[in-house]
Amino acid sequence: MMRRRKFITLLAGAAATWPLAAHAQRATVPMVGWIGSSAEADANRLLAFRQGLAEAGYVEGRNVAIEYRGLGLGSGTGVPARRAEVAAELFAAR
Repeated sequence: MMRRRKFITLLAGAAATWPLAAHAQRATVPMVGWIGSSAEADANRLLAFRQGLAEAGYVEGRNVAIEYRGLGLGSGTGVPARRAEVAAELFAAR
C-alpha cells in the first residue's frame, strides 16, 4: 500500500510540474527592429550591425530575429513622423 501511495504522489507531482517545464523550454527569440532609409543606403551599416551581433554571440535566424523597415522617404521630409509610425509598427509586431 505504501508503494502505491508513493507512486501516486510521484505521478501527481510530475503532472503538476510538467506544464511548468514545458513552458520553460519555449525560449523566446529576441527581436531587434532596424529602421533605415533604404536597403541600399543602409547596406554597410547593416553588415557592421550583423557582425557586431555575431561577435556578441547572436546569429540572425538562430537566436535573434531582425525585423527590417524602410522609411521610403527620398527627400527626408516627414522623416520624424514616419520614423515614429514605423517604430510603433515594429513594437506592435513583437
